[in-house]
Amino acid sequence: MADKQSRSTDTGAAVAVADPAKVRNVVLVGPSGSGKTTLTEALLAASGTVPRAGTVIDGTTVCDHDPAAVRQQRSVGLSVAPVLHQGYKINLIDTPGYADFVGELRAGLRAADAALFVVCAAEGVDAATVAVWEECASVGMPRAVVVSRLDHHRADALAEIAACQAAFGAGVLPLYLPTRNGLAGLITQRYFDYSDGHPPRAGELDAADLAGLADARNELIEGIIAESEDETLMERYLGGEEIAEETLIADLETAVARGSFHPVIPVCATSGTGLAEVLDGIVRAFPSPLEHRLPEVTTPDGGPHGALSADPEGPLAAEVVRTAVDSYVGRVSLVRVFSGTLRPENAVHVSGHGLAERGHEDHDADERVAHLYSPLGANLREVPYCVAGDLCALTKVGSAETGDTVSSPEDPLVMKPWRMPEPLLPVAVVAKTRSDEDTLSRNLSRLVAGDPTLRLDRNAETGQLVLWCMGEAHADVVLSRLRAGGADVGTEPVRISLRATFAKPARGHGRHVKQSGGHGQFAVCDLEVEPLPRGGGFEFVDKVVGGSVPHQFIPSVEKGVRAQLRRGLGDGHPVVDVRVTLVDGKAHSVDSSDAAFQTAGALGVREAAAAAGVTLLEPLDEVAVTLPDEHLGTVLGDLSSRRGRVLGTEAGEGGFTVIRAEVPAAELLRYAVDLRSLSSGTASFTRRPARFEPMPEGAAVLG
Repeated sequence: MADKQSRSTDTGAAVAVADPAKVRNVVLVGPSGSGKTTLTEALLAASGTVPRAGTVIDGTTVCDHDPAAVRQQRSVGLSVAPVLHQGYKINLIDTPGYADFVGELRAGLRAADAALFVVCAAEGVDAATVAVWEECASVGMPRAVVVSRLDHHRADALAEIAACQAAFGAGVLPLYLPTRNGLAGLITQRYFDYSDGHPPRAGELDAADLAGLADARNELIEGIIAESEDETLMERYLGGEEIAEETLIADLETAVARGSFHPVIPVCATSGTGLAEVLDGIVRAFPSPLEHRLPEVTTPDGGPHGALSADPEGPLAAEVVRTAVDSYVGRVSLVRVFSGTLRPENAVHVSGHGLAERGHEDHDADERVAHLYSPLGANLREVPYCVAGDLCALTKVGSAETGDTVSSPEDPLVMKPWRMPEPLLPVAVVAKTRSDEDTLSRNLSRLVAGDPTLRLDRNAETGQLVLWCMGEAHADVVLSRLRAGGADVGTEPVRISLRATFAKPARGHGRHVKQSGGHGQFAVCDLEVEPLPRGGGFEFVDKVVGGSVPHQFIPSVEKGVRAQLRRGLGDGHPVVDVRVTLVDGKAHSVDSSDAAFQTAGALGVREAAAAAGVTLLEPLDEVAVTLPDEHLGTVLGDLSSRRGRVLGTEAGEGGFTVIRAEVPAAELLRYAVDLRSLSSGTASFTRRPARFEPMPEGAAVLG
């Protein structure tokens, strides 16, 4: 990996790789603005995949092809850009750095075998990037660091390397240091001159430069030796022996592949500095799919299935990691093949299980794959097959949704879903005209099928169509895609589903007497209504004596009361936590009927409500906020300002604290956005319905 330079002569034509050992799947991770897309573009140009690099500002990059990405000038979705280098296919998986699109990042982590963390030489390391690093560490994913944007006017590569070491911990050491117009290799002690761009010219460092690099070189060598399986190596080195360059590089590459050592490479995408080193490092040190532990698989009915390996001849097991809708070819499914080989003109089984709470009902279907494509951003290049470990795109597989498993109809499989964040920002969407409603419904189903971080809620009580998004930027992208699909949509304030209950006990007299066309309707009932404790539900009690209400009509009274309580009493909010007692009434031997007593029951409970008054109840959610201690006081104060009641705090994982509280749902409508601002993006929260409580006087009525 370290300092061996090569020349990439591969072209950008789509190539189907037959050997999984010749594939590298690398996800680019880092904060928004760190230069991931620009680096990907530079690597595409350096490898000859594209004739020249585009720019984010001009909207001409391969990966940021989505109109929303061009408009926002940042990545909003995962994109794959394969490059060929030294006979290896490197699938570069560019992911968004903005927190709203963390679902795309998680899809990239699922599809990859290693991660390249990209941090700007002028920005430091943010907490969100550290959290992703720790997540990768927990599963042993190999990682390397690119210190990018060396041409930034505030760039300080050495300070950024130190920041990475402080943030990411032991095993993070530079292989190169920037010097003059290129890089100085710490192992080979050679200079790589990028003054004429990529590829570099190699030369010898002079004595002054060697002396300046001595401390960094010694630290690197000691770090590599500490990871070596040769226990005598450290003793020999400390004894003054010069360790062979080949030995150091071999031990370095082994340590990177197993995830215990993390090289740092300074890069400048505009000048080409470091591009050759990054490509060589990916090929030589990052693992192939053969070394990647595969996700767990079961049968569609949940039964056990044997473990799989990245064997092109094994059972077919692939996963849809992203779904997009192209205006020309329709649904496009990005697939990672974990086992077996995917071929065109073959039947496949598509299974989706375990995401019902996100609106993705369990489904199984047999489909036919007409063509396979190698994606290059938005471009699809046809290939004859896709082996275990590689990525490809399928079109017109109508039942496939993000997270689905693609397998053989003879041996259908289901992969355990990856962990996805919960969307917590509600946005109520409305069609501008009646003709837009059908288009809106059709486009929504496509978007929800492709985005597991988007949830659709058709609220029957408020009559609203609510999209649950990750944040405002995510909502903006979703709305722009709906409009691009031909639906003229707008938004409106989200209304909260309220409840009501009786303020005090009361009596009601329901009398329905009507004569029409020779057929009468006669029913009279007397009711007593009283509130129950919160959560008491509804009780109906029969205390009629003497048969004043015939036995067959008592259920009719209850049915009418229940229907009225569901409809609400004037304000339209369902009434809960009440006991209704039927104490008396009257009937007619001819004109009484089931319908008449239903009407009388409804009239009786309405009269009781007019006498007693009703109390509005608002929903309370139980909230768990996970955050660093430094933001504890600020977040606790904010919860109190939202009429929240803190239940307690407890220690969470990784040195975080968890606050548990009950907060009115009306106060949580924008909490996903506000909490991110309060905690600089380091806090997260979950919520679940708790119960209904009386709404204070003066609180906004949102339902």
